[in-house]
Amino acid sequence: MEHQTEAIAFKTQGHTIRGDLRLPADGGTSKSGAAVVLVTPGSSRKGQVGRNYARRLANSGFITLTFDPSFQGRSDGEPRDLEDPSARVEDVRSAVDFLAVRPEVDMDRLGVLGVCAGGGFAVATAKIEHRFAAIGVVVPVNQGRQRRQGGGRDPEGAVRALRAVGAQRTAEARGDAIRRDPWIPDTPADAVAVGVADPATLQAVDYYGTPRGYDPDRSNRMVFTSTALQIGFDAFHLVEELLVQPLLVVVGGRRGSTGQYDDGLLLWERARTKEPLVVIEGAGHYDLYDKPEYVDPAVGHLADFYTRRLVPTPSS
Repeated sequence: MEHQTEAIAFKTQGHTIRGDLRLPADGGTSKSGAAVVLVTPGSSRKGQVGRNYARRLANSGFITLTFDPSFQGRSDGEPRDLEDPSARVEDVRSAVDFLAVRPEVDMDRLGVLGVCAGGGFAVATAKIEHRFAAIGVVVPVNQGRQRRQGGGRDPEGAVRALRAVGAQRTAEARGDAIRRDPWIPDTPADAVAVGVADPATLQAVDYYGTPRGYDPDRSNRMVFTSTALQIGFDAFHLVEELLVQPLLVVVGGRRGSTGQYDDGLLLWERARTKEPLVVIEGAGHYDLYDKPEYVDPAVGHLADFYTRRLVPTPSS
């Protein structure tokens, strides 16, 4: 079943978000369609990981919405390249507002799917956004935990980072240019040049820095001072109390340094209403971004989950 793609825009916090709405071929115009909002990894654009999952879910009969986050890609917001978890949450809530006025969408059949850090943002949003009736996450990463732990070898690293952020803010207040750092090396050659040895980082560069996943709308830069916003963020805070919707967690069987397996397992253990944990054996974190042999079975589980959990109400 092929789908149709529509370029869309909506407002959040006074600026414009741009994205793609995918409608199944038989979507029609009546309020009957189940919809899934896609939340992308940190630094990722709608045309990368999100599109890979959105296309498959749309071809399975779901309306899907992907978008570039505030301050990034084709969406508006200043300063450019800011990574603010609270803004990410508000982006997702504004996406729900946008869907609320679309005649194709049944607002009682609304799900969210987050990948990598987007999984953490999806959970953080769903805790306070109960218009979502079902939550799916793939290789979920709690961005705050990841930033606080860093490489895991420096227990004071987060404190030093906060001091560095403070010094940078002071410098910028006095007229220095905004500091923007690379998320990862831009290309595999750059990774080799700086001596990157961590397999997961090399796999990330292989995805984002080659034709496999390259997107010109992704700058691969982050405003340095937004590091403090991430360090102070905890995607899973109050999960036991507030995340009451059904949850499906998909992790890769190869753990690696991103923490996706441990974060996914912790989230799954803490959730109140959950499906069995799905482990895609043989898959590493970045394999579940685009490799069909891993993404297809993950989407199979997700499509089944949303089909069962996003059911029409008797009045629909």
